Amino acid sequence: MKENLINIGIKAKKASKIKVDTKSKNKVLVKFLQLINKNKKIILKENKKDIKFAMKKKLPENLINRLALNHEKIEDIEASISKIIKLNDPINKVIDRWKRPNGLIIKKVSTPIGVIGIIYESRPNVTSDVSSLCFKSGNAVILRGGSEAFNSNKVLANLFRDSLKTKNIDQNYVQILNIKNRKSVDYLLSKMEKFIDVIIPRGGKSLVKKVKELSSVPIIGHLEGICHTYIDKDADLNMAIKVVHNAKLRNTSICGATETILMHKKIIKKFCNPVLSKLADNNCKIHADKTIGKNYSGKFKPAKEIDWSTEYLSAKVSVKAVNSILEAVNHINKYGTMHTDSIITKNKKNADFFLKNIRSSIVMHNTSTQFADGGEFGFGGEVGISTNTLPPRGPVGLNQLISYKYEVLGKGQVRN
Repeated sequence: MKENLINIGIKAKKASKIKVDTKSKNKVLVKFLQLINKNKKIILKENKKDIKFAMKKKLPENLINRLALNHEKIEDIEASISKIIKLNDPINKVIDRWKRPNGLIIKKVSTPIGVIGIIYESRPNVTSDVSSLCFKSGNAVILRGGSEAFNSNKVLANLFRDSLKTKNIDQNYVQILNIKNRKSVDYLLSKMEKFIDVIIPRGGKSLVKKVKELSSVPIIGHLEGICHTYIDKDADLNMAIKVVHNAKLRNTSICGATETILMHKKIIKKFCNPVLSKLADNNCKIHADKTIGKNYSGKFKPAKEIDWSTEYLSAKVSVKAVNSILEAVNHINKYGTMHTDSIITKNKKNADFFLKNIRSSIVMHNTSTQFADGGEFGFGGEVGISTNTLPPRGPVGLNQLISYKYEVLGKGQVRN
């Protein structure tokens, strides 16, 4: 296992040093698109093996749903690759340029990061999205998907490698670990710092926690998505009902789903029942604090302290009354996970205060937290969401998978 992983690392490092022009990158991605289209039956056949394995292991239904592919999901994969093809190549671009009094010209120029390790669960589309994004941004990638998606990930990764080979580019720009042994992940995280420049975990809390504990290289990712929607005293009722319903229930299992609703005390009597009844009518369980409980006519559980720091990832929501926008901001900055938070208000001053004072990587006004997604941001896809304090933050797409260097141009200047 050790020799195999080191060999993979050496190949990835070597591939990452090969410069590929934009035209060649896009040719590879077009070929990948063609191969997916041509091999749909094989992809679905391999995916059925994974579903059978997952059901035998009695994995949770939501995980099996994420794992399952069909013609519609494959079309989504193809659409994502098509978008990435159309995006501008982010490499070797002059980000900034200036001239010093001594005549030196300094340019800040974008470069690839190098080798990216991705550890992920369940979703086979991550294999195609990540391979496409990393390759177009000039990075080699080492993929380690979950054992439950072993066959699906393998067939997609091999199709990408075939695309590289067809266009005479080193196949090792994309490599997948075909080792199911979990010790391979431990070794990848703790002993491969010579070969891997950054690790991106994409999965549940336990996976991300493990990566953060073991990784000897920098990490881009998030541990939890405890997202909030704050309904301000100057909110529009119909907008609040619509946005909160979408933010919580459109897809409860994604990290951008709202987990806590905050309501300004001045609008509780008018807003509480319409907003929460819409959720309850769609089988959402309400955990309400005392003030909300006194005003809400439906069924609810009294909220406990732990609810404010719980990521439900299901049809449950915590609801709290606040006395001011400042209290709302303080609550979010205390209990949130710097993922995504939204304010519903017609008051531009309050909206601006919220946007400027929430520390999260994504802050929204009058819209659903479920837009926290690289595809929705126009990135063509994402390798994940970053809640790191240092950049990149938010959805990590093509233009976030870069580093930079300074090119300094002189005419014989020497420093005094």
